[in-house]
Amino acid sequence: MSKITGDAFNVGLLKRVFQYVKPYRGIFIWSVVLTILLALIAPVRPFLIKYTLDNYILTSAYGGLVNMTVLMVLLLVLQSIIQYSHTLLTNTLGQSAIRDLRINVFNHITRLRLKYFDKTPIGQLITRTVSDLETISDIFSEGLIVIIGDILQVIAIIVFMVYSDWELTIIVLLPMPLLIMATSIFQKAIKSAFQQIRTEVSNLNTFLQEHITGISIIQYFAREKQEYNKFEKINSRYRDANIRSNWYYSIFFPVVEIISAMSMGLLVWYGAKSILAKPLNVTPGTIAEFLMFISMLFRPIRELADKFNTLQMGMVGAERVFKVLDTDEVTLNDGSYTPEKMKGSIKFDKVWFAYNDDNYVLKDISFEVQAGQTVALVGATGAGKSSTINILNRFYEIQKGKIMVDGTDIHAYELNYLRKNIATVLQDVFLFSDTIFNNITLNNPSIGMEEVVDAAKKVGAHDFIERLPSGYQYNVMERGATLSAGQAQLISFIRALVYNPSILVLDEATSSVDTETEMLIQHAIENLMTGRTSIVIAHRLSTIQKADQIIVLDKGEIKEKGTHQELLKIDGYYKKLYDLQFNSVGITN
Repeated sequence: MSKITGDAFNVGLLKRVFQYVKPYRGIFIWSVVLTILLALIAPVRPFLIKYTLDNYILTSAYGGLVNMTVLMVLLLVLQSIIQYSHTLLTNTLGQSAIRDLRINVFNHITRLRLKYFDKTPIGQLITRTVSDLETISDIFSEGLIVIIGDILQVIAIIVFMVYSDWELTIIVLLPMPLLIMATSIFQKAIKSAFQQIRTEVSNLNTFLQEHITGISIIQYFAREKQEYNKFEKINSRYRDANIRSNWYYSIFFPVVEIISAMSMGLLVWYGAKSILAKPLNVTPGTIAEFLMFISMLFRPIRELADKFNTLQMGMVGAERVFKVLDTDEVTLNDGSYTPEKMKGSIKFDKVWFAYNDDNYVLKDISFEVQAGQTVALVGATGAGKSSTINILNRFYEIQKGKIMVDGTDIHAYELNYLRKNIATVLQDVFLFSDTIFNNITLNNPSIGMEEVVDAAKKVGAHDFIERLPSGYQYNVMERGATLSAGQAQLISFIRALVYNPSILVLDEATSSVDTETEMLIQHAIENLMTGRTSIVIAHRLSTIQKADQIIVLDKGEIKEKGTHQELLKIDGYYKKLYDLQFNSVGITN
């Protein structure tokens, strides 16, 4: 991947950014043309003022003065129109390219494996997708094109100055080495400050995202004061980084004004000396012209340092964004098998799986589930139950062994086809800030209201949904905050049912609901499982007693397999789990 190293300007990275300009080649070409025009027009006005002053004002030629005034007004109007068009086009170019790049970044992030999110803060990804991308847009609107325009303008002005009076040009440019030195020092200092600002913005976003999401925990344990103190420190670092950058500006701009004043002083000294000399070497019009030239010359030079840093920060943002795009933790979708109907038989054959290196959480797992059967996975926390589901969906890849569905390796299936045929109901239900209908269908246009209502009735949720304001169009707000845990769980059941999966996964699906809601769901679960292969993960053994096969996991290994009655007779792990839940409270089999 391309990287920015030290102060080196990475041409390869810039070329990669400009790949997103190709669809807008016409806008880019016109932006460059207008940039050149602005550079060429800028020195014309001082030249016309000189000509007018020397040839019409000092000679009292009123007719020529009027004509030149009209010409300068027309030139000013033309320059304003070109400047307006240039600003509009460069910003349009930048925002259009960034829109396409942001779509690519979001699309890439949604395809990354869950393993990537296990180690990457969400706030950091938000920074990459929002603020870092905005710095890239500045490459077009305030960076490269504008820098080229300023450099061309400086060249054009110097050419006009030399043409007008080369001796006077040398005199007024004597302080220029000081300006170049000050600009170089400022450019390096402000770059470091900007990098610190970007880092602190990322830290701030990460902290806010995490703590606002977990606000209930903060309030449950009365940690507001402590978290406030932590936030105050992060926010203070962000403030200090901004103050530091402003401090550099507060020094640099006055220095530039002093150097500019030095040039003007030299101009006045040399010009006055020349005017008083006999014969006249420098005309009053030339003095007026050079006063304007100095102002026009120092402005772009002063801003070049800032714009170079804007460009570099855009490049730093591009490096960070492309680092996300270059992340290869994407589940390979090289399968093409999409049968008309998936029956749902599952076979694990000597499967080994580790989240990190060789620290296996599943060890030599082998079992088989026939289509339409129900298998239950039980065991203590950390036994590997949820990991079994994650690798079936290919959210994580196994290290050894093979997983087959309907006798075909899951890697041979087209990835989206595989996942569409496996519906999962999780313990921690996630609902988007949207309507109940959209949370059920996930904005799938092929699922209509009739199907949703029918599924809701089967689950037993239709009545409570109808009682809500706006019914199925009721907005549940962020993460379903306006619903109870049981109601949110029922919504997730409807979501699973409307997608009509071949394989149904229930991962602690009833652990977050009350007894009454659980009883409501149990009957719906039996209907959902009919004709489908079902994998049930549950701590409550009462929910899995009718399973065709119960697999007992312990530390990633299968300890026992069999039906409920068979496992009770073995008097092993399952029997101990059963006794802990039932016999300890006086309930017997």
